[in-house]
Amino acid sequence: MASSSTGTTTEPVLWLADLDNSNVAQVGGKNASLGEMIGTLRSEGVKVPGGFATTAAAYREFLSENDLEQPIRERIDAFHADTASLEDTGQAIRRLITRASMPTALESAIREAYRRLAEQHGSRQLAVAVRSSATAEDLPDASFAGQQETFLNIRGVENVIEACQRCYASLFTDRAIAYREEQGFDHFAVALSVGVQRMVRSDKAGSGVMFSLDTETGFPDVVVIDAAWGLGETVVQGTVNPDEYRVFKPLLEQEQYAPIIEKTLGAKEHKMVYARGGDQPTRTVATTKKQQRTFVLDDDEILQLARWACAIERHYGRPMDMEWAKDGADGELTIIQARPETVQSQRSQRSFTAYTLRERGEAIARGLAIGESIASGPARCIDNPEDGDRVQPGDILVTGMTDPDWVPIMKRAAAIVTDHGGRTSHAAIVSRELGVAAAVGCNDATERIADGDTITVSCAEGDQGVIYRGELAYDEQEIVVEDLPRAPVDLMINIATPSAAFRWWRLPTSGVGLARMEFIINNQIKAHPLALTRFDQVTDADDRAAIEQLTAGYDDKTEYFVDHLARGIAAIASAQYPHPTVVRLSDFKSNEYAALLGGASFEPTEANPMLGFRGASRYYHENYRDGFALECRALKRAREQIGLDNIIVMVPFVRTLGEADRVLATMAENGLVRGENGLQIYVMCEIPANVLLAADFAQRFDGFSIGSNDLTQLTLGIDRDSDLLGPLFDERDPAVLKAIAMVIEQVQAHGCKIGICGQAPSDHPDFARFLVEHGIDSMSLNPDSVIEVLQALG
Repeated sequence: MASSSTGTTTEPVLWLADLDNSNVAQVGGKNASLGEMIGTLRSEGVKVPGGFATTAAAYREFLSENDLEQPIRERIDAFHADTASLEDTGQAIRRLITRASMPTALESAIREAYRRLAEQHGSRQLAVAVRSSATAEDLPDASFAGQQETFLNIRGVENVIEACQRCYASLFTDRAIAYREEQGFDHFAVALSVGVQRMVRSDKAGSGVMFSLDTETGFPDVVVIDAAWGLGETVVQGTVNPDEYRVFKPLLEQEQYAPIIEKTLGAKEHKMVYARGGDQPTRTVATTKKQQRTFVLDDDEILQLARWACAIERHYGRPMDMEWAKDGADGELTIIQARPETVQSQRSQRSFTAYTLRERGEAIARGLAIGESIASGPARCIDNPEDGDRVQPGDILVTGMTDPDWVPIMKRAAAIVTDHGGRTSHAAIVSRELGVAAAVGCNDATERIADGDTITVSCAEGDQGVIYRGELAYDEQEIVVEDLPRAPVDLMINIATPSAAFRWWRLPTSGVGLARMEFIINNQIKAHPLALTRFDQVTDADDRAAIEQLTAGYDDKTEYFVDHLARGIAAIASAQYPHPTVVRLSDFKSNEYAALLGGASFEPTEANPMLGFRGASRYYHENYRDGFALECRALKRAREQIGLDNIIVMVPFVRTLGEADRVLATMAENGLVRGENGLQIYVMCEIPANVLLAADFAQRFDGFSIGSNDLTQLTLGIDRDSDLLGPLFDERDPAVLKAIAMVIEQVQAHGCKIGICGQAPSDHPDFARFLVEHGIDSMSLNPDSVIEVLQALG
């Protein structure tokens, strides 16, 4: 191969298989990376379509032979002098390039390379992807979404040559010129290589993007995969809401596990496919209802892509941003691009900024949260980037979707809201790089938000971005983890939803002390478990229709419940793995259960639900046994199939020893046997009986967790929600403190662990000190209270 890392090759075309990362100067980061993967990752099973690349030297020869450098410089100088607009400058330079002649040697080399590539695949008119690869792009400190053009389904050598020349012209799109100006890159120091790759027939299957870390929080132990039907441009451009999968990396090499911790079905309303005739090689068509309700990838394919992502990350030694495609003709998965991830990987792993809303308002739209910050300001609803002058610094951009032409507008916005797009859409990628909050894929934000409305965009509440009406107060705190004092006891965190779990991975904590199952049921599953086991008994027609829609794609409605609950639990457990995650069995009260879809058909009407049919009493009762069986199935799957064996199960509101025995027996009947496969079972200590009979409960359970809210309520005889009695409700009352001190002493005397998951230590530093003084093993805190408690104890 006549090339070197100095960029002195005179070869106009090089084969991808002959390239590696030392060839960035010749063929740009994108093409060099493709060659690197072809040459080094084949042994790990990573498949990359072959092809060839024109060189940077060929591009410079193109400019030289057509005497283009001087007229291009003149137009750039006019732009610098403010005598020509960016738009006029870019248009003029692109016209110069597209009207020039391709040098004879370069044209001949492209013709011969395309002929050979087509011959290798048994086709005279092989369909190829023609992609731009700038010599300064995809470097760790210089990457931006979609600067140069890609052309798909290009057939025939004349069309390939034309597409190559159009790629050259795209080095001077308005957005590319603006980016180089901002980055301080000399326009002539950046050259363009064109990669020509065999097209993968993903128009007949699907494609998408994946990252080897969590794109919003930087959590390093997951692979995030977005998937849509057809060619991948719809995902990159953000014109569809794709499927989203998350895979837990530390368990991928253990073949007995399938560590897929999230599967979210995207709407995928349309797809890009090959066009038949006409001037355009691709077209966009609507997807079928079946495709919209079907995942693009099955579990084996998700795991295969995740393993490839890990292999690529290991090889490059850094988090990676990859594009993949599935061939509908042979079912083969391929990697079609890989580049360094440039946002989260450059942030400090030891410090972070925590944002917390101080108040709540009316939520008017919701989407995927991009970033973890909060912003308020006036909404600017625009449909076309030509109207971008209306967006002033501090405004919040609200639009259907963005593409690279929107970038100058996005830079002025305090936050961004879009109707369409997933986590790897253009809007999401650029928002991350700009460091602004964004809620993407909101579906109807442009209908619900009026131009000029003051709104607050909150991306600090998990993976859901919420747009509130009005300007809400919030706190912003910069936290340097290594500066924090060492805790005298294990500090854990309370997590309500899987979406919030990854936000707090940098905290110096030792696990999740309380994962609330009912929050997963309420927020993700939405249906009453008995409405799935006894669907024929659901009487409300609207509830029946909603349940049918939720469970579309599941032959067995109960599998919908088990699948979502298992993955939700596993996601929470993965965030602190291998530290323990204590998962509390469902603790809805009957009125809360009744509010779930279909719930009214199965729940009693109780005068005092707080002391009624809740907690342990439900699990063995005939009125809920089959619903509880689904909870057990989900926990067993999360531990034994997904592989998160750090999950500990906790039983709430156990009133008597006999009830404890019945619950444990029912759990065993459903496959959750204490001690089997390392399973530990804890009990909540929230009833005076749990304190008085602590020694007896300790013989039945592996640990205790104090629920200080209920324990205070029942010790003092106060409804904690009563406005009239509110001032009397205090976890620091001497009677409550005495009960807690007693139970800590008794439980530890019998070799059991004991912690607390109630609100009190998060709210009262003196209460936290009291717990430490009495030797508690752990405290589980609200995540936003960890720093304050650490400092109080330090």
